[in-house]
Amino acid sequence: MKRDQKMWSNRVFFSLVFIGLGFIIAYSYQMANEENEVGQITSNQWERDLALRNQLVEVEEKNRELQNELHDKQEDIQDIEKNLAQEEQVYYNLAEDTEKYRMYLGKVKVKGQGVQVTLEDSDYKPDEDNVNQYIVHEHHVFNVINELYISGASAISINGQRLTHNSYIVCNGPVIEVDGFQHPAPFVISAIGDADVMASALNLTGGVKEFLVNDNVQFSLEIKPEIVMEPLLGS
Repeated sequence: MKRDQKMWSNRVFFSLVFIGLGFIIAYSYQMANEENEVGQITSNQWERDLALRNQLVEVEEKNRELQNELHDKQEDIQDIEKNLAQEEQVYYNLAEDTEKYRMYLGKVKVKGQGVQVTLEDSDYKPDEDNVNQYIVHEHHVFNVINELYISGASAISINGQRLTHNSYIVCNGPVIEVDGFQHPAPFVISAIGDADVMASALNLTGGVKEFLVNDNVQFSLEIKPEIVMEPLLGS
């Protein structure tokens, strides 16, 4: 009886030992699996982080390349803008010069402020020998026209007839001819330009006005706020 009880006690003891060992082995196995899974997760995360860092480096390098390309394009655009500005200035100057030449040739209608000079014959004195000393001659008209051009006149007309770069004026008895057209006195010379400058130039002491008055020419000067001159017709 005692022997059977002892054998039973041994069996119970060994059973408890084996159960404990099994529990320890199972727990160790589970812990090992969890550590492997954690290690695997950590390894995968590191690989993903590395891949993301590599992509970020590539993106930054591409961004720098694009920035450099943008900088080069901006410099090209600045050069183009400078060239366009220079060309625009050249075209503006050409257009301005063309307009001046057309005005000088009498090809366009012009208007603006200016002066109006009137030259008239003086009253003849019977006791004088030469009547030519009391009439306006072409050189009188030339003196006024030259002074007006020197003073910056952009357009000039005589009795409404525009002058050009190749106009000629000749005296033909009591009249003068302008490009073949006869004009009797009084001679009204109109000029477009800076009125104050032209008036001051004509009124200078010892200048054109004084010369004409001393030559028995009746001289009058008037500043006009606007003078209109029509273009010349024909070839």
